[in-house]
Amino acid sequence: MKIIPNLGRVAAAVTFSVSLALPAAADSLADAMVSAYRSSALIEQNRAVLRAADEDVASSVAQLRPVLQWVASHQISRTEGNHGSIRSSSLMIGAEIPLYDWGRSQLAIDAAKEQVLATRQALVGIEQDVLLQATNAFFSVRQATEQVALQENSVRVLGQERQAAQDRFDVGEITVTDVSLAEARLAASRAALAAAEGDLEVAQEQYLAATGKQPGTLAAPPPLPTLPANVEAARAVAQKNHPAIKQAQRMAAAAELGVAAAGAERNPNLSANAQVGVGRDYERDTFTGSGDYETRGTASVGLELSQTIYSGGRLPAEHRKAMASRDEARAVLLNTARDVNEQVGTAWANISVAGAQLGAIDEQIAAAQQAYEGVREEAQLGARTTLDVLDAEQSLLEARADKISAEANLQLAHYQLLAAMGLLTVEDLKLGIPTYDPSEYYKSVRDAPYTSKQGESLDRVLRAIGREN
Repeated sequence: MKIIPNLGRVAAAVTFSVSLALPAAADSLADAMVSAYRSSALIEQNRAVLRAADEDVASSVAQLRPVLQWVASHQISRTEGNHGSIRSSSLMIGAEIPLYDWGRSQLAIDAAKEQVLATRQALVGIEQDVLLQATNAFFSVRQATEQVALQENSVRVLGQERQAAQDRFDVGEITVTDVSLAEARLAASRAALAAAEGDLEVAQEQYLAATGKQPGTLAAPPPLPTLPANVEAARAVAQKNHPAIKQAQRMAAAAELGVAAAGAERNPNLSANAQVGVGRDYERDTFTGSGDYETRGTASVGLELSQTIYSGGRLPAEHRKAMASRDEARAVLLNTARDVNEQVGTAWANISVAGAQLGAIDEQIAAAQQAYEGVREEAQLGARTTLDVLDAEQSLLEARADKISAEANLQLAHYQLLAAMGLLTVEDLKLGIPTYDPSEYYKSVRDAPYTSKQGESLDRVLRAIGREN
C-alpha cells in the first residue's frame, strides 16, 4: 500500500502536511487509521443511515408519479321479498396522478435532498471520530509501552541500588535503615511497573476496539503536521470545513423548506384519475333454480380539485411548529459553530502547553541526570545518604515519565486540531485507500425506480469500493 506523505490540504492559504511513510516491519499511524476505517461498525451503521435518507428522496419523487392499483371483489346479495339471490364479481384497475399541487411535492423533494446532504456530513463526522479514536489508541499504546520500558529500567537500577546498599551495610558503611529504604523504593518501583503493564493492556484493548486488530510493534510517529499561522487562521479553516457545521447548515436549509412546505399544505390539489374494469352478475331464482349471467364493462376518467377549508387548527399549528423547528435549526447552527471554535482553541492551547512542557522537561531531565550522577558519586564517598540517591533517581524517573506523557499529548493534540478543522479524513490525510462514495447509492435510487433493484445496486457499490475483498 502506498501512503502519500501529505496529511493536509491547502485551505485559506494555509498548508497542512505530514509524512506518513512507514517502516515495513512495524505498524504505523497510517496503518492504524486504515484498519479503523475499514473495520469500523460505526461507519457501516451510518452508511446505512445515509442510504435510508437516500430512500426518502425516492419516496418524495414517487409522490409525483401515477399510482396504479387493482381491486377484485365478489358479493352475494339477497333482498327481502325477492325469491332469488344475486352474485356479483368484478375486477377494476385504476390510476391516479397528481397534476398540480402548487409546489407542495417539490418542496418535499428539496427538503429530502437537504436531509441527504446533512446525513453525508454526519458520515464525514463519524469518519473523523473513528480516525481520531485510532490515533488516540496508537499514541496510547506507544506511551504505555514506553512507560513500561521506563519502569523496567527503574526496577533494574533500583535493584542495583539495593544491592549496593546491602554491600555497604555488610562492610559497616551504612545502617540497616538505608537498606530498608532501598528495598522499599524497589518494591514501589515494582508496583509502578505492574501498574504500567496494566495500563499497556488497557491501551492494547482500546487499540483492538478502535482498529479491529491487536497492536504489533508500532513504528515511530510521523512528523507533526504543520500548524496554521495562528489560532484565528485555524478557526477560519474549521468554519469552512468542519462536517458538523456543514451538517447544521443543511439541517437549517431543510427546516426553511419545511416552513414553506407547511404553508403549502393550505393550497389546492389537482389530480386526475382513470378506471377500467369488468364485472359479471348472476341472478338465480330460488324456486325455479334457474339464473341468468350478465357481463358488464366500465370505464371512467375524471379530474379532482380539492382544498382544505377548515382543519380545526391543525394546519396553522403545523405551520407554527415548522417555524419553531426552523428557529431551533438556526440556533443549533450557531451553537455548533461556537463549539467548533472552542475545539480549535482547546487543541491549539494543548499544543502550546505540551510544547512548552517538553522544553522545560528536557531541561529538567538534563539537570536531574546530572544531579543523580553527582549524588551517586558523593554517596560513594560518604557525603550523601542512600535516601539522597533514591530521591535523585526518583526525580529523574518522574521527569522522564513526564516527557513521555508530554510527547504523546503534543502528538495527539495536533491530530485533534486537524479534526477540529475538519481535515482528519481519509481524503485529506491521503491514506491511499478506496473510500465510500455516498453518491453511488443515491444515484441508483433518487429517481424512484419502478422495480426494486436497491439490493443489487448496493452490492455493486460495495464491490466497487472493495468492501468484499
